[in-house]
Amino acid sequence: MESMIYYVSRTEVFRWHKAFSDDRESVEDEPRSGRPFTSKTDENVTKVMDLVRSDRRLTVRMISSVLNLNRQTVYEILTFELGMQKICAKLVPKILNNKQKENRRNVCLDLLERIENDKKIFKHV
Repeated sequence: MESMIYYVSRTEVFRWHKAFSDDRESVEDEPRSGRPFTSKTDENVTKVMDLVRSDRRLTVRMISSVLNLNRQTVYEILTFELGMQKICAKLVPKILNNKQKENRRNVCLDLLERIENDKKIFKHV
């Protein structure tokens, strides 16, 4: 397996040299004030979930404008936090629940039975 080589800019080297010359011991970033790194809070996840449940035809752009969130953040909440994906312009859960699985199984068994009884069934379609 090849090892990755990372390069640091000259300016970054000088900045780190100065910091460690001034008795800095940690390589971790210091806490900063201002906007949080991400908007994926539990409150925003709940807001997105409620909005999608009220109307599944909403686009990521629409949700981001209604909630005043970044489109990338809304997309990540939908896909990673809520486990949803886009199918035919609707956001739906990726995983079927047991009732949906049973329904799908019953439909397939019914189709198999129809095919067994009528070999020419596809000519009617």
